[in-house]
Amino acid sequence: MSAYWRPIPMTDPARPRGALPLAGGPLWFDRAERLARGEAPEIVPAAEVPSPWLDRLTAPRPPVAGLRLDRPRLLGILNVTPDSFSDGGLHEGREAALAQARRLEAEGADALDLGAESTRPGARPVPEAEEAARLLPALEAVRAATRLPLSVDTRKASVAAAALARGAAIVNDVSAFRFDPAMAAVAARAEGVCLMHAQGTPETMQDDPRYGDVLLDVFDTLAERLAAAEAAGIDRARVLLDPGLGFGKTLQHNVTLLRRLSLYHGLGCGLLVGASRKGFVGALGGAAAPRDRVAGSVAAALHAARQGAQVIRVHDVNETRQALGVFLGLEAAQDGT
Repeated sequence: MSAYWRPIPMTDPARPRGALPLAGGPLWFDRAERLARGEAPEIVPAAEVPSPWLDRLTAPRPPVAGLRLDRPRLLGILNVTPDSFSDGGLHEGREAALAQARRLEAEGADALDLGAESTRPGARPVPEAEEAARLLPALEAVRAATRLPLSVDTRKASVAAAALARGAAIVNDVSAFRFDPAMAAVAARAEGVCLMHAQGTPETMQDDPRYGDVLLDVFDTLAERLAAAEAAGIDRARVLLDPGLGFGKTLQHNVTLLRRLSLYHGLGCGLLVGASRKGFVGALGGAAAPRDRVAGSVAAALHAARQGAQVIRVHDVNETRQALGVFLGLEAAQDGT
């Protein structure tokens, strides 16, 4: 691809005539950043963006698994693992998982993402039978007790198939169908699919990750994985795309992706962002322990919302919901007279 066009999102209520909606949501843009490999970025009027790009940048995103994408939605993290980087061991077992699901729902989560295999840096794959044994009892209990759409965070087709049979609506594959070739056919039966960018596997992904241009390389990979999903019969209207913060990225890679996140609206899908409690948040905010990164995670979530992200994956639903409520309320408010 020779050129890429990144909309410059705005929230100012003094919206100029001719400004365009970003992905049909509350943000707008009237300028874009033209990006090309080996060339300096150039700011141009939105009218200069080619029509195929402009169509993808402005089109409203349809609901995914009943989750409306007209404003930022919160995907609450529910790990039923013994070794996840932030909350490993806290929600293992049916009852602990159910209690956490109820808490996240009460705090305002719009959907829940259940995972039974840690994909933290250095983690090794979990056998399918072990992952299923952790996941399925918890998923069945949560499905019976909550009304929220459920996402299953897995790389394995057999686990995804069993989860869909028990009421999961979304398949969230951090490998974007590259770990298990059978996953695409299974995910085609889901109401929604999330495809994430990752360089390498969790075991090795943080061993000196490198890119020619991280922003554009991630875009091209997501475009290729989206094409693979469509070839498997998955309509892009059902797809969420995730740039994969922390998955084969240095601190600077993560910063670059977040700063120019709005580029990925050019793929025409809803954007999911997961920065919650990750290492780069701790590095930027000076918090060594994952559980001490709540404030920094909320800051990253607000930035993602400011870039137009439709789904934000978080551990701390209450804090993020409150911050988003203030942010959106201030942006929507009319000046007093």
